[in-house]
Amino acid sequence: MGGSVATKLQSLTVNELITASSPSSAEPASASLPAPATASPAPGTAPAGVTHPKTIKSFVRRAGRTTTGQAKAFEDLGPRFIVPYTPAPLDPAAVFGRSAPLVLEIGFGMGEATAHIARVRPDDNFLCCEVHEPGVGALLKRIGEQDLTNIRIVQHDAVEVIDHMLPLGSLDGVHIFFPDPWHKTKHNKRRLIQAPLVAKLAARLKPGGYLHCATDWQPYAEQMLEVLGAEPILHNTATGFAAQPDYRPLTKFENRGLRLGHGVWDIVFLRSA
Repeated sequence: MGGSVATKLQSLTVNELITASSPSSAEPASASLPAPATASPAPGTAPAGVTHPKTIKSFVRRAGRTTTGQAKAFEDLGPRFIVPYTPAPLDPAAVFGRSAPLVLEIGFGMGEATAHIARVRPDDNFLCCEVHEPGVGALLKRIGEQDLTNIRIVQHDAVEVIDHMLPLGSLDGVHIFFPDPWHKTKHNKRRLIQAPLVAKLAARLKPGGYLHCATDWQPYAEQMLEVLGAEPILHNTATGFAAQPDYRPLTKFENRGLRLGHGVWDIVFLRSA
């Protein structure tokens, strides 16, 4: 599910800097002249010589075709169920047409698990972030087929949604299922579950609210456990990994992995009072 993740929503505040290399024809500085003092860059700005600072997003764009059914779901259901991104606090009661516990989902893939959870938890509202257009279309199609009313979709980078649309203490829960594990060590810094994002999410949870992550990549599961365990206002609901909550279904993707002998790890933390 969130294995698209698609969203594949990765780190928050980490800036990966693309430094312009010096031209090979540049003349060396004169040895008789003292080197000019280099001023320290202002916080949050690129150092001198870094011409193209690159902000890491919480997702990776993936190619994919929108089917006829998904396109029709966009046309018929998009106006009702897609919430435009605006850099202003969200009014959940206005958006959902009711007041109910609010759960944020970051990256929902093709929406199979999202639709299931919304169906078995009709008393909760689900705000779901995904940028992959076929995935958004697929979830809209499921919404129509299953007559779901408690899902809204923001087709935008989840980091900006968290920063600008979700006030502190506004969430009852957060779901991040199967985010991109970025298997290579040199790419681990691109993983979504890192301390800056976890701190943002923890601050937006109400006391007693939960953060539920799941992955089928054990090294990433261990990192998740370590990062969440280091957040001072969160505490683990289990000793180590949690049992799979009954609301999270086994998707086709997950079942295929289990048949191949792959494991799946759930991590559930609560915000302290």
